[in-house]
Amino acid sequence: MKRTTRHLSLWLLLATALLAWQTAMARNLPDFTELVEQAAPGVVNISTSRMVERQASPFHNFGGQEVPEIFRHFFGDRFPTPPGDGPGRKEERQSLGSGFIIDEAGYIMTNAHVVEGADEILVRLNDRRELEAELVGADAKTDVALLKVDADSLPTLTLGDSDGLQVGEWVAAIGSPFGFDHSVTAGIVSAIDRTLPRDAYVPFIQTDVAINPGNSGGPLFNLDGEVVGINSQIFTRSGGFMGLSFAIPINVALNVADQLRDGGRVSRGWLGVMIQPVSRDLAESFGMDNTEGALIADLDPEGPAARGGLKAGDVILSVNGEMVESSSTLPRLIGRVSPGSEVELTLLRDGERREETVTLGDWPESQGSVASRQGEEPASARLGVAVEPLQDAERRELGIEGGVRVREADPRGAAVKAGIRAGDILVSIDQKMVEGPDQLAELVAELPEDRAIPVRLYRDGRSLFVALRLSGD
Repeated sequence: MKRTTRHLSLWLLLATALLAWQTAMARNLPDFTELVEQAAPGVVNISTSRMVERQASPFHNFGGQEVPEIFRHFFGDRFPTPPGDGPGRKEERQSLGSGFIIDEAGYIMTNAHVVEGADEILVRLNDRRELEAELVGADAKTDVALLKVDADSLPTLTLGDSDGLQVGEWVAAIGSPFGFDHSVTAGIVSAIDRTLPRDAYVPFIQTDVAINPGNSGGPLFNLDGEVVGINSQIFTRSGGFMGLSFAIPINVALNVADQLRDGGRVSRGWLGVMIQPVSRDLAESFGMDNTEGALIADLDPEGPAARGGLKAGDVILSVNGEMVESSSTLPRLIGRVSPGSEVELTLLRDGERREETVTLGDWPESQGSVASRQGEEPASARLGVAVEPLQDAERRELGIEGGVRVREADPRGAAVKAGIRAGDILVSIDQKMVEGPDQLAELVAELPEDRAIPVRLYRDGRSLFVALRLSGD
């Protein structure tokens, strides 16, 4: 009986301690009530509409209504479509998003994808007023858009400094997920300076704040109630929130918004290079101690880099003294410099560091691409490939003086292990131009064993480097 009483006392003591710990932890959690009360009036709901052409479908809407399942069962794909109600007919599409007021004169910031292609943009304020908005400008590369409504003395949000954000810091979002106005979610900053595919110009803020369709374009707040980002993307396999949300830093967005307000477009520095990451093997082949930097795989022959003396095979290590930690860092560093400005680049070329000054151009609206075609002759057994010469027209098209095409590649050979495949055009090996099949064999015969060698090639009209390692076996 005494043992039972002792056990109960121990469990009671542990439960009391746990409750006290939970209470203490709860007291340390942030309270967002004041933040929401102050910020909510500056957050808006954005709805857009646009007319699109109806696409062909096994079942067209009948009189604007979905075809009942029982008719589908009997008629299958042959259900009759009323005249003027089939493919080619215009129909209205609507979408929802969020935004926030940055100027009491009526300027509102949101995502570019929220208003893309919109024929009409309606902004609903916290006081339930609905105002038609004009698109001042949008920048697809950063996914930032600036709107203007005809109103005065609007409630504005306080903009913070996204450069001061730290991983682990509490943040909150207000938006309209699935159309539910002014919904509040909170979490922490999971990471900063994230690079996402196809978004090289934005160092995203990653959070675990619950973001869903309709939150796009809404503000991300720090605990001081300052906007530090624009909620933009989620990573999902289901279409809903999975714990990975990404926001555009407000410092980046503000720079874009200012340019849109002043000129209706965004200008950013352009170097005119095609880059790729420096892999471990490539780093060894270039005599580098680490994989930092951006490797120039190709250059626009008329671009700023080519005019400034840069070459394919150069590794850009820093821009104006700021380290290029990876290839994804370079576009951001260059893009934030104004066109016409000079940048100081630290390069690695032929194993030696050097400084080059390049005057940046303005990012062209569209960039041409190069393509490839075909020709015939010998093989290099050491590489495990059969190659053929290029025609003069192909060389002119690619802007190269030499090069050979890989006609066949042995799956067990060194070339395939390095990532080279049939159809690739070999341009240089170990920084030496490949002039033709015979000269390729001579170059390969002189290559050392068990050391990574840089190989430049063209694939599908794009230039890239791979690291080749010849085995000593």
